[in-house]
Amino acid sequence: MIGHIENYSESWKSLPWKKFRRDLFRLQKRVFKAVQAGNKRKAMSLQRLILKSTAARLLAIRQVSQLNAGKKTAGIDGKKSLTFKERFELEELLKVSSNNWKHQKLRSVFIPKKDGSKRTLKIPTIADRAWQCLAKLAIEPAHEALFHERSYGFRPGRAAHDAQKFLFVNLNSNANGINKRVIELDIEKCVRRDS
Repeated sequence: MIGHIENYSESWKSLPWKKFRRDLFRLQKRVFKAVQAGNKRKAMSLQRLILKSTAARLLAIRQVSQLNAGKKTAGIDGKKSLTFKERFELEELLKVSSNNWKHQKLRSVFIPKKDGSKRTLKIPTIADRAWQCLAKLAIEPAHEALFHERSYGFRPGRAAHDAQKFLFVNLNSNANGINKRVIELDIEKCVRRDS
């Protein structure tokens, strides 16, 4: 039995992760370009190709089982981590059921807030997280192609510092001559709040 465990361990560690990332990125780039060109059919075909890609499935499993901050958080099934063998079994499960994935229930954890009340955090199983990550790998390039160039919120590889840098470069005394200005808007009254 120990020999089998070591075999799975070595097999997992010896996978060509850099090649997987390159192959996935190449597919994602094609999705991005297809969406930008308005070719929805091609983009959807490429997204299905990502969902069927062994590289994408293994990278998604690696992300949720090794790299994510919450990788040791158990879902409703009680699993906090996956053995090397279970990772390969999950890859096979994703392969046969990625088009009709059935989510398991979520585990509820109550987290205290500063005001003394509690908020609910719902935690999916590792398998559900892997499927979600795989779906994200397929959807994200199409999503990115539709964003405005200067949109910085909730986007991969972008942060508030990028927005600050853009403002600094374009509002400093040497930029755009006298044509620069800052417009302040108060949109609070534009948002409807139900009491």
